[in-house]
Formats: sequence, structure tokens, C-alpha cells
Amino acid sequence: MENLKFEVKGTFLMGEDWMPYTKVIAAPNERQAQERTFAVIGSKHNLKRRYIKIDTVSPVKA
Repeated sequence: MENLKFEVKGTFLMGEDWMPYTKVIAAPNERQAQERTFAVIGSKHNLKRRYIKIDTVSPVKA
């Protein structure tokens, strides 16, 4: 299965402030890109999913 690249934009809670982020994630589809974003940000900042918001997921043209 071919992995595509998706640009994921949103915000996550750091302390009392919502901080914006933009990530480029390799995934086979849009849903998996969302799941991997939750996993990456959650593990890096020790956050639960309710503190991570995804606003847009768009494919990146190579």
C-alpha cells in the first residue's frame, strides 16, 4: 500500500494556551493521518486526544 503525504493543521493545549501546529504525515489515507497526528503529538507532549484539535487535513502534492 502506498503512503501519501498529508499536511495536518490544528492546535494543542500547552499549559493554559492553545498552540498552533502544522505537521506533514505519511499515511495511506486521511483518517490514518489523523490517527498518526494524535499519536505523534500525544507522545511528544504527553497529551490525551481531547487536548489535540485537528482543523484541516489536506494532501501534499509531490
